[in-house]
Amino acid sequence: MEVVVTGRHCELSDRFRSHVEEKLSRLEKHDHRIIRVNVEVECERNPRQADRAVRLQLTALSKGPVIRAEACAADKMGALDLAIDKMAAQMRRAADRRRVHRGRHTPVSVGQALAGTAGVEEEEVTTTDRVVGPIDVTGDGPLVVREKTHPADPMTLDQALYEMELVGHDFYLFVDKENERPSVVYRRRGYDYGVISLDLGEDA
Repeated sequence: MEVVVTGRHCELSDRFRSHVEEKLSRLEKHDHRIIRVNVEVECERNPRQADRAVRLQLTALSKGPVIRAEACAADKMGALDLAIDKMAAQMRRAADRRRVHRGRHTPVSVGQALAGTAGVEEEEVTTTDRVVGPIDVTGDGPLVVREKTHPADPMTLDQALYEMELVGHDFYLFVDKENERPSVVYRRRGYDYGVISLDLGEDA
C-alpha cells in the first residue's frame, strides 16, 4: 500500500511520515484492496482555533469505492488517530452492511418518511429576497455555493448503500441501475435507510 503525505501551511518531519505509514498499515486488515492512501495535513494559523489547529484528511483509493475520513485536533498526531479511527469505523460499517441479508432492511418510501410532517401549521414569516452570484436567495441566512461533479455509473441500491458507508456520509446520490432514475439514499436510524428517486417524466 502506497502512502502519500502532503502538508499545507506546515512542515512534516520524516518521523511523522514514518508514523503515518505505520498507523495506516493497520487499515489493510479492514480492506485488503487498498492501493494508496493520500494524507493531507493542513495547519490553522488562527490562534483562536487552537483546539482545531490541525485538519487531517485521509483518502483511500482501492479496487472498490473511494473512502474518505477527516478529523481536526490540537496536534498532528491527535488528528491522525481520530481520522484513522473514523476510517476504520466506516470500513467496519460497510463490511457489516454487506453481511446484512438482502431485502432484510427495505428502505421506506418517501410518503412514509414524510408522514410525520403532515398537519404541521406553517408560521407566517417575513423574508427578503437577494441575489448571490447567479442565484436568487430568500432570507438573510448565509449562502455558500460549492459545486462538485462526479461520474455517475448506474448502480444498484445495495451498492449505493455500501458506498455511502465507505465515505461516511448520511446520504448518497446515485443513478439507479434498475430504472435509470437519479436517486438519493439516506440514513435514518442505525441500519434503517430511506430512498428518494426522481421521475423524469420520460414515459408520460
